[in-house]
Amino acid sequence: MPTDGGMRPLAPGGAALRIYPVILAGGSGTRLWPLSREARPKQFLPLLDGRSPFQATLARVRHVAHVQPPFVVANQEHRFLLQDQLDGAGVTPRAVYLEPFGRNTAPAAAVAAFNLAREDAGALMLVLPADHSIPDDAAFTRAMAAGAAAAHARRLVVFGVEARWPETGYGYIERGEPLESLAGCYRVARFVEKPEIEIARRFVASGQHYWNSGIFLFGAARFVEELKRLQPELAAACQAAAESVVDDHGCRRIDAGALARCRSISIDYAVFERTDAAAVVPAGFRWSDIGSWNSLWDGAEKDKDGNATQGDVHLHGVSRSYIQASHRMVVAIGIEDSVIIETPDALLVAGRGDVQRVREAVEQLRSQGRAECRLHRTVHRPWGCYEDVDAGARFRVKRITVKPGAKLSLQLHHHRAEHWVVVSGTARITRGEEVTLLTENQSTYIPLGVCHRLENPGKIPLQIIEVQSGAYLEEDDIVRLEDAYHRV
Repeated sequence: MPTDGGMRPLAPGGAALRIYPVILAGGSGTRLWPLSREARPKQFLPLLDGRSPFQATLARVRHVAHVQPPFVVANQEHRFLLQDQLDGAGVTPRAVYLEPFGRNTAPAAAVAAFNLAREDAGALMLVLPADHSIPDDAAFTRAMAAGAAAAHARRLVVFGVEARWPETGYGYIERGEPLESLAGCYRVARFVEKPEIEIARRFVASGQHYWNSGIFLFGAARFVEELKRLQPELAAACQAAAESVVDDHGCRRIDAGALARCRSISIDYAVFERTDAAAVVPAGFRWSDIGSWNSLWDGAEKDKDGNATQGDVHLHGVSRSYIQASHRMVVAIGIEDSVIIETPDALLVAGRGDVQRVREAVEQLRSQGRAECRLHRTVHRPWGCYEDVDAGARFRVKRITVKPGAKLSLQLHHHRAEHWVVVSGTARITRGEEVTLLTENQSTYIPLGVCHRLENPGKIPLQIIEVQSGAYLEEDDIVRLEDAYHRV
C-alpha cells in the first residue's frame, strides 16, 4: 500500500486510512452463569489465560494497521470495572460511551457512528464484541486488512469464520460472487439465523457458508447513510441519542430517555440483511463467541479422556466433561458429556448438550428475585471489593478490601449499625466529627445514623471485617454525602 512520503499509510486513491475500533462491552453473559453474572459478566472475567475477553480484544486490535484509540460502549453499571480493565491493559480509549440499559448492537454502533462521522468524515469503524476469543492475532490482522480495502470502497463488511461443525446456535452468511478488484471479498448472498440441524449440516458441507462472527467494518458516514435510508425512524432516534450524550467525568453518558426511543435491534437485522452494499470477508482465524460452557470446553486443553478442568477437581471414570471449581474441592465419578461449575454461592450441573438452556434457568431465578443471578458473593467497587461471609436475621458479615489510597464514600445508614475490625493494613476512619487511625486487631463501632467513611492511607490493601446489625441490611440503605467516584 502506498504512503505519503513513507510516513502515513494510504488507502487506494491516496486518502489516509484511519480505523477506529468500537468495542461493544455491554452484554450480560447469562449463558456462562454462575461464573458470569450481571454485575461482572463474561467479558470482564479472566477466561483467556488470565486475561478477560475484553482485555484480549484491546490487545488484538492494537495490531490492526492504521488503528486509532478505541471507542468502548458499555453499561453504566460496569463503569469502574471497565476502567480497572482499561488501566490493567494500559489502554487510553478515545471515548467510553455509557448506556443506562442495553438496546442491542445497532443503536450502540449508531450512536458511535453519528458522533465519529461528525468528528472524522473519513473514519472507518471496526465494530466488534468484547466477549469473543480469537487466538490468532496475525490471522485477525490479515482479515482486517482485506476488509479495510472493501470498507474504503464503500462496502459494509462482515467477517465470516469457518463453520467447523453444524452449530444451530450461530447465524450463517452465504457467500455470493467475488467482488471485482477487492481480493478476498465477496458479495453477501443471504444471512440465515440459527438454522435447524439438517440445514446447518448442509451449510457446513457446502463450503459457501460461514458463521457470522458479529465483527463489522465500514465507514462511519457510510453506515449512517444506509441506516437513514433503510431505517429512517431508528436513524432519527439514534441521532437524537448521539446528540443527548453529555460528558460525565471522562465518559460520555447517553440520556436514558433518548436511548429508550431507539428500537432494540441488531446491526444484522437493521442494516446488513437489507443493504445491497454488504460484503463478506472469509476470515482465516479460529473464533469462538464463548457463548456457552460447551464453547469453553471446545477451546480448552483436555486430558486423554477429553476432560477440561480448572481448580481442585478430582475425576474417576469421567469423560468429555468440563468441570471448574473456584471455592471447594469437586469430585466427579462415572459421568460423561457433563458440565459442573462450582462457585461460593451456586453450583451448576448440566449435560453438555443442554448448556444453551442455562439462560432459561437464569431467567427463572431472576423472576424469583434471586440475587445469585445478578451478584457474586464478592462484589467489586471502584475502591476495592467486599465479600459476604455470613448473614441471618438482623445481622450480616462482610470481608471488605480497600485498595491503597482509596476511600469509600462519606455516608450514613438509616436502618443499621456497623462494627469494624481491622484484619490487616491501616484504616483512617471518619465517625461524625472524629477522625482516627486503626491498625491490625483494632476495632470501632458506627452507630445508626452517624456519618462515616473508611479510607486506606497505606501502601498495602486494607482488610476489615464488618458486622452489620439492624432491621434492614440491603445495599440501598446507603445515603452518600460525598464521594470520590461521583456516585452521590
